[in-house]
Amino acid sequence: MAREIRDRIARIPGATDVFVHQSFDAPTLNLDVNRTLLAKEGLNQRDIAQDVLVNLSSSTQVTPNYWVDPAYGVQFLVAVQTPPHLIDSVNSLMNLPVSARVAGTDQNESQLLANLAGISRGNSASVVNHYNIQPVFDIFSNVSGRDLGAVAGEVSKIVADTQKKLAPGNTVMVRGQVDSMNTAFMRMGLGLVLSALLVYFLMVVNFQSWTDPFIILMALPGAFTGIVWGLFLTQTTFNVPSLMGAIMTIGVATANSILMVTFANDQLHAGMNSLEAALQAGTTRLRPVLMTAGAMIIGMFPMALGLGEGGEQNAPLGRAVIGGLIVAIVATLLFVPVVFSLLRSKGAARREDDEEEEEERARANHSNASVRN
Repeated sequence: MAREIRDRIARIPGATDVFVHQSFDAPTLNLDVNRTLLAKEGLNQRDIAQDVLVNLSSSTQVTPNYWVDPAYGVQFLVAVQTPPHLIDSVNSLMNLPVSARVAGTDQNESQLLANLAGISRGNSASVVNHYNIQPVFDIFSNVSGRDLGAVAGEVSKIVADTQKKLAPGNTVMVRGQVDSMNTAFMRMGLGLVLSALLVYFLMVVNFQSWTDPFIILMALPGAFTGIVWGLFLTQTTFNVPSLMGAIMTIGVATANSILMVTFANDQLHAGMNSLEAALQAGTTRLRPVLMTAGAMIIGMFPMALGLGEGGEQNAPLGRAVIGGLIVAIVATLLFVPVVFSLLRSKGAARREDDEEEEEERARANHSNASVRN
């Protein structure tokens, strides 16, 4: 299954250097023990494995022994092992003596390994890895000429398709830079949403209204649209710097929209209707909005070019800010006043009715006072 996944990932555009880390090309010699002969000799497979291990890898793997120098008190490891030059072929390996018991007695006698087992050649894993204790096969892949998210999306489809074919107890999981990217995107996206909500609730407390902050945030859809278009036109992918630029754009777009709505409210309280107040706010606040957004755009332009060594790392931040603010200017000067005029028209009508009722109530109170006099 690992090889099948490797072959399918290698066909993905942008995936390079795809290989399975664990290979089964290490030559091995397999001992095929005859259990019937072992039972006759009073042995088991552990006895055979222990004798072969002592001959090949010394007794330190089975029964470590130490000798202490009486003069200096230094410990020395005492190991028993067949000299390697005496086991230089398969025949010499099969001629190793194996301890066996004499039937019906407690005496031991030597028996050749060739009399109890056969030998065959095979292959085994040259590298063995574990993840959370479980043995794993690692399939490594790099990305070239394509963004990591696009390649990861196609890999996820292959993994989902392969998971259906696996035996119970086996799983396939994607790790590495993809996991780090998804975690970073999730946290940055959550921060983006929470920043917009925090700005909204702070403005609710400041304006003592639920409607004014809603009108102010109408500039943010335009800012998000500009971010997407700016990244698309410059062939830039979504990444952590571009998301940081999106958060910066939220602050600037919200500040410009606050200027518009605050001035429009002042004109509304001065006696203008909602449409006139919106037009007056757009005309008067045109220069401050252009100056604030223009200063940010000019400041981010050198970063957006990505010039110099390592300049491409922060270029997405500048491109996201420039694209977002360009469209946010249009949304702030055109869309926000339209929303203000629509939502405040009913409020102005209610205030006129309330003022008329207060005037009638005042006239009635005045007439009552005249009658008493």
